[in-house]
Amino acid sequence: MDALIASAARALAAGDPIGALNGICLRDDAPALALRGIAMAQLGDFVHAKRLLRRAARGFGAKEALARARCVVAEAEVALASRDLRWPETSFDAARSTLEAHGDRLNAAHASNLVARRHLLMGRLDDAERALALCEPNSLPPALRATHELLSAGVAIRRLQANAAREALARAAQAARASGIASLMSEVDSAALALAAPAARLISKGEARLLTLEQVGALSSPRRLIVDACRHIVRHSNKTVTLATRPILFALARSLAEAWPHDVPREVLIAGAFRIRSIDESHRVRLRVEIGRLRALLKGLADVTATKRGFALMPLDAHEVIVLARPFDESHAAVLALLADGESWSSSALALALGASQRSVQRALEALACDGKIQSIGEGRARRWITPPVVGFATTLLLPSPLPNV
Repeated sequence: MDALIASAARALAAGDPIGALNGICLRDDAPALALRGIAMAQLGDFVHAKRLLRRAARGFGAKEALARARCVVAEAEVALASRDLRWPETSFDAARSTLEAHGDRLNAAHASNLVARRHLLMGRLDDAERALALCEPNSLPPALRATHELLSAGVAIRRLQANAAREALARAAQAARASGIASLMSEVDSAALALAAPAARLISKGEARLLTLEQVGALSSPRRLIVDACRHIVRHSNKTVTLATRPILFALARSLAEAWPHDVPREVLIAGAFRIRSIDESHRVRLRVEIGRLRALLKGLADVTATKRGFALMPLDAHEVIVLARPFDESHAAVLALLADGESWSSSALALALGASQRSVQRALEALACDGKIQSIGEGRARRWITPPVVGFATTLLLPSPLPNV
């Protein structure tokens, strides 16, 4: 490695892409192309970064498998930062194996973090935890350790484990300060603010109030039947009924839970669940059918009893029924939640992460854009969607680990 390449690598590891480019911006050899690509990625030019990294991978010879593997990992992170979740897993796994076989422990750990981050974005918490368990954070350098702890905090937050998330963020903050990278410290601060923000809204007996993540985690009790509108489930103690694929049944369950201990008129249930205004006898028959299905699914948790004017929810063992909803009413809350990370997403990546059709996601994006809640950049297949940036806080740090010694 010559002096300019070594200097550029040190600058990138310290979070200084401009300083790195000053020494290698005019060079076209493979090591310089790789570092230029990483520098452009840190500056936010993902398209140019991906092009440079691919040129670098082609430029390395047949005997330079380790350098090519590092380029593949860097390109995967660029794809992840631009929210292209459909990277080629086969080539990435082969690159990670090459790093491990050549003893490049740090870049192999960085690759594991990338896998964990991808699983986390797609809601695969168990897979994310397995990827994080592949390396011991205390053996990592500060910047890479901070990234590892941020991902651990992300898993804990999604599992409603507020204490574990707070501890992981404290470790991430300590590691970020040790790294000396300002953008990484801002990223940890931003995550800590998100942990303290309202995470859900509790609706009980006609009243609603906002809850933090810690308060949400404390709700579980044998005394409470919880209708969770964030995850579309009904739970009590250790028993859970998932209604994510049964929107009509969940709409009925939520309406009944919000009205508990009172009943809900049939007309209100029909209008809310079936989304119709003109009600006839066929809708009343359909309501009885759907109530029967809901009663069968909730067997062991609650009963749905008929009253003179409608139906009422009757918990079997619980003494209280509550609804856990999103902090603010929003018809496209799931899309907004993904865009809230500050990164630019394509409609195809959002559809993949949500498990929805791309067309339905595009309709949601168009509606949110009309309301001024999101904005688009680029055109055609390069079009990306973002939320308006929050002044004073960095978006997710790109490539925070030590850079490859190419």
